[in-house]
Amino acid sequence: MFILGFGLAATLLAIALHRAGIALLRRIARRRPFTTHATTVAFGASRLCLVLFAWRIVLSGAPSGVPYLTPISYVVTVALILALTWLAIRCIQSISETIIAQNPFDVSDNLKARRILTQTRVLARSAYFIAGLLGFAFVLLTLPGARQFGASLLASAGVAGLVAGIAARPVLGNFIAGLQIAFSQPIRIDDVLIVNGEWGRVEEITGTFVVVRIWDERRMIVPLQWFIENPFENWTHQSSTILGTVFLWLDFGVPVDAVRTEFERLCKACELWDKRVCVLHVTDATDRAMQVRLLVSARDSGTAFDLRCHIRERMIAFIAAQYPDSLPRLRAELDSPNDTAAPRGRVRVMETADEMA
Repeated sequence: MFILGFGLAATLLAIALHRAGIALLRRIARRRPFTTHATTVAFGASRLCLVLFAWRIVLSGAPSGVPYLTPISYVVTVALILALTWLAIRCIQSISETIIAQNPFDVSDNLKARRILTQTRVLARSAYFIAGLLGFAFVLLTLPGARQFGASLLASAGVAGLVAGIAARPVLGNFIAGLQIAFSQPIRIDDVLIVNGEWGRVEEITGTFVVVRIWDERRMIVPLQWFIENPFENWTHQSSTILGTVFLWLDFGVPVDAVRTEFERLCKACELWDKRVCVLHVTDATDRAMQVRLLVSARDSGTAFDLRCHIRERMIAFIAAQYPDSLPRLRAELDSPNDTAAPRGRVRVMETADEMA
């Protein structure tokens, strides 16, 4: 009975010390975001650890003849290890959340923030796994019947470890790939990718797979290891700015200078253009028409797509209104099938750009 009394007294003392310590720590670290956030996130876990530690001290000083002392000590020890594991996980969570909060990525130039966000999330998930594995192993070490298994789990060596590693190769491969992605960063959160011909943004990077949000709101789930072993396009690896092209097939008689002037006017009047590149070139010619390439720049891929559509619509309308004879044409000479002496006539057939292509 006196053990229970000492335990309750130790619990109250531990709670009081915990409250005083947290208040003092918050006062000292008022302007340090990492420490301040940790005192909030890990408040419950740290209090539980302190209470269980107080109980462990009480049980260690109890006489050996107290009934059920051994099983109660085992339970308190296991609970303390689990509480410490929980505390470690909450501290890792606090650090990752503070880093993410200090580097917001919902801004226009968010390359550095997305790099930090990706590293933080991937490394935090890896740290969660390692903390949980160590906590589980230490729990096994405290139990007499499972002590050998816990030691083997910590050692991770020998034939059993090799067989387990081979059997868990996909899981370990994704785990190692996650670490590679965190440090080398071929992809980041909110990157624009072309994966298997699909355009999308990286929505989430977990410990085993990447969620790519396709432009039509589908989700593509790709294993982490795939990004290490296969080539893919990353449109925002160094910068989110991008060039967009618009191709027009026009007749040889179109005045290129007038078309270029109208194109530059449209770019300057459009808010989607980032004022970097606005160039018109004749890039190809066939026996029927010439290809005109309109090159524009935008701050990101989504804006570039809208800008290209805007330029294409306005330029086609301009050419159709101002130079209708400059649209692509098919020229042919036909002889009369009934009268070989009849003069040859020239026939002009209108042809669309899609039919020519």
